[in-house]
Amino acid sequence: MNNVEDFFEMASTVALAIDVGTVERIIAGLVHLRAQRGRLFLIGAGGSAANCSHATNDFRKLCGIDAICPTDNAAELTARVNDDGWDTVFEAFLQTSHAGERDALFVMSVGGGDLTRHISVSLIRGIDEAKRRGMKVFGIVGRADSYTKSAGDEVVVIPVPEPTLLTPMSEAFQGIVWHAMVSDPRLLVRPTTW
Repeated sequence: MNNVEDFFEMASTVALAIDVGTVERIIAGLVHLRAQRGRLFLIGAGGSAANCSHATNDFRKLCGIDAICPTDNAAELTARVNDDGWDTVFEAFLQTSHAGERDALFVMSVGGGDLTRHISVSLIRGIDEAKRRGMKVFGIVGRADSYTKSAGDEVVVIPVPEPTLLTPMSEAFQGIVWHAMVSDPRLLVRPTTW
């Protein structure tokens, strides 16, 4: 087989190994969040930030959830990075938003944060702030040993068997997983046009 065939074969293997029970529990949590008029804050960096932006649209438009992606606000984001550093951007956004118990944080990340190695500290501090505020923490990450997985309430781990493909598979399957969520009849209030 060639690389493209290998990639798609691995994708099918990953798809069948995703913990559907965790996806179901996140859907139930989002149904509850919407019913209590809570907000959903989606955070990530790099490709995962772009996925958060797309998912924000889907949760708002298709599911009627008040979803917010802090990285979509380039002016605030860059002002905070410039003045205070990257590590505090999500923590500060939750503080300014007066996020609380009715709200939830949704983390999308390949690595999910590693405190020991000082990786994705902005996500870690955002998670910690969410927990201090009594918020539920959901996530889709590529590593089971991540901070998001250990600190989150319900976190889907994308089971990528080939380490060299961790980033592309994790980011691709973030899209698959959140699209499964927004397509679920329990969440979907406005069907897609196509």
